[in-house]
Amino acid sequence: MNSIKDRLARLTPAQRALLDRRLRQQASTGTRPSDLIAVVGMACRFPGATNPTEFWDLIARGDCRFAEIPSDRWPLEDHFDPEPETLGKMSVRWGAFLDQVDRFDPVFFGITPREAARMDPQQRLLLEVAWEAMEDAGLVPEHLSGSKTGVFVGVGQTDYSKIPVQYENPLEYVDAHSGTGNALSIAANRISYIFNFQGPSMSVDTACSSALVAIHLAMQSLRNRECDVALAGAVNLIMTPDAMIALSKARMLSTDGRCRPFDQAANGYVRGEGCGTLVLKRLSDALDEGDQVLAVLRHSAVNHVGRTSGITAPNGGAQKSVIRAALSGAGLSPSDISYIEAHGTGTPLGDPIEVQALGEVFRGDGDSEPCYLTSVKGNIGHTEIAAGLAGLIKVILMMKHGRIPGQPQLDQINPHIHMEGTRLRIPRQ
Repeated sequence: MNSIKDRLARLTPAQRALLDRRLRQQASTGTRPSDLIAVVGMACRFPGATNPTEFWDLIARGDCRFAEIPSDRWPLEDHFDPEPETLGKMSVRWGAFLDQVDRFDPVFFGITPREAARMDPQQRLLLEVAWEAMEDAGLVPEHLSGSKTGVFVGVGQTDYSKIPVQYENPLEYVDAHSGTGNALSIAANRISYIFNFQGPSMSVDTACSSALVAIHLAMQSLRNRECDVALAGAVNLIMTPDAMIALSKARMLSTDGRCRPFDQAANGYVRGEGCGTLVLKRLSDALDEGDQVLAVLRHSAVNHVGRTSGITAPNGGAQKSVIRAALSGAGLSPSDISYIEAHGTGTPLGDPIEVQALGEVFRGDGDSEPCYLTSVKGNIGHTEIAAGLAGLIKVILMMKHGRIPGQPQLDQINPHIHMEGTRLRIPRQ
C-alpha cells in the first residue's frame, strides 16, 4: 500500500484530475479497477526495427520498409511471373522482411545447437523477444520460475516445416527434434518450458486477428486469476513461396510492392514479418509492486463475421458490433475515443468497409472533436499473424511520445471511403 500512496503523492494536479475523472467514470459504469490490465513491458522486431525505440523512429519518420524478396528466403526469379495466371508462380516480388532470422544463441536458452537447427525460427524469435519484454518490465525470469505466469502466443505460419520438401529424400531430414521444432502448439509451450512458467500456455491461430485474440485471452486469464503475469505475443515469418503464390492467385497482394491504406491507388497488401510481446499484469498488482505502466487495457471483445460473400470478405455489421461491445465493456462512449489504429490493409474492398463501419459508430459533425485514424501497414506491410501487436505497440509508443504520425503512402483518399458525418480524420502529417 505504501508504494501506491507514494505514487499518488507524486501525481501532478492534472494527473490527479484525470485519475479522479476515471474513477468516477468507473463507478458510474460498473467498471472495476480489478478489471483493468496494465502493460508493464514490451519488446518487438519489425522490418527496420529491432526494438520499440527503433520502431517508433521508423514510424515517426514515415519510413516504409518494403523490398524485394531476399535471396535467403528463396530464389525469386524461379518463382516469379508477372502474369497472375501462370501456374506455380507468384505475380509479386515484394515484402517487408526481418534481417538475420537465421541468427540464434541456443546455449543462452539451454538448447543444444542440434535441436535449435530443427526449431522453426518463429520459436527462436519468440524466445528472444519474450526475454527482452521481461527485461523491459524489470522482471527477472529466474524469479518467475514456478509461478503462475501465462503465455499466449499468436502463431500460424508453418513455412519452416516445408523447407525439406525442396531437397532430395526429404524424410531423411526428419529427426527427434523435428516434431517439437515445428509444432505450433510448442511456440507457446517452449517459452513456458524454458522459463518454468506454470500458468496457462497456449498458441492461438485466428489468422490476422491472432495477436489481439492472444491478448484478449491473456486479459481474461489475469482477471480470472489463472495467472498473475501474462506474456502475450505473436510472430510471423515468410520462409517459403507457397502462401505468396496462393495470395497472388487470390489477387490480395500489391503488385508494385506498396501497401497504401485508405488510398485510391490501393491495390492489395504487402506481406510483412514481425514479432512482438507484451508483459501484462492486473493494474492493481502493477501499482502495488511499483512496476512501470506503459498503457492500461480496459476491455476487449471478440466476434466472427459469420457468412459473407466469401470466406475472406469482411462484414461491416460484425465490425460495428465488436467495436460497440469493446466500448461498452470498457465503460466508454465513442466520444471518449480520439484515435483508432485501423486494420487498414490497403485493399480496395477491405478499407472502405472498415471505415464505413467505424464511421457509423464514431458519428459527428464539423464541431465534434476529431478521431484520428491511421494504419501501421503503410510502414511495414501486413504482418498477418502479428499485425495486432504491431498496431498496439505503435499506439503505446504514440501515447509515450504524445504524437500522432501522419499516414504514410497516402496521396488521395479512396473515393469509396466516405467520412462525412463522422468524427474520423486521416492525418497526412
